[in-house]
Amino acid sequence: MDSVFRAVAVYLVLLVVTRLSGRRTMAEVTAFDFLLLLIIAETTDQALLGDDFSVTNGLIVIVTLAAVDVGLSYVKSWSPRLALVIDGAPSVLVSDGVVDWATLRRARVDIGDVLESARDKHGLKRLDQIDCAVLEVGGGISIIPKDDR
Repeated sequence: MDSVFRAVAVYLVLLVVTRLSGRRTMAEVTAFDFLLLLIIAETTDQALLGDDFSVTNGLIVIVTLAAVDVGLSYVKSWSPRLALVIDGAPSVLVSDGVVDWATLRRARVDIGDVLESARDKHGLKRLDQIDCAVLEVGGGISIIPKDDR
């Protein structure tokens, strides 16, 4: 039973840490982020298993983590408020062609990231061609180009 409590505790701590690290952190994994992820995985392994490295304990931890994940997905579907806390909400970075610099800073997004997404998804070259840019919950940036009619 100790493994179940450990698994739930580690899952919740990692969820909070991931949530606090920001959406862009999860969308763009650099070499530094990858190394950090490996170190966290090794540390998490030690925290989850403790001194019991048996196959049974490993399976219990895996099933517990999967159950917590599925359980949280059900809870999020029942409670939009909790889903907002766990997943966050999209952030509008550009609205009607006007850049929201405070939101960019808060989300740790550079205007270059917005322009890169605009070039990549729509072939837009300039900021004045963007009607709306939204930092989505998953970390990607959605671009709505201005109508040229």
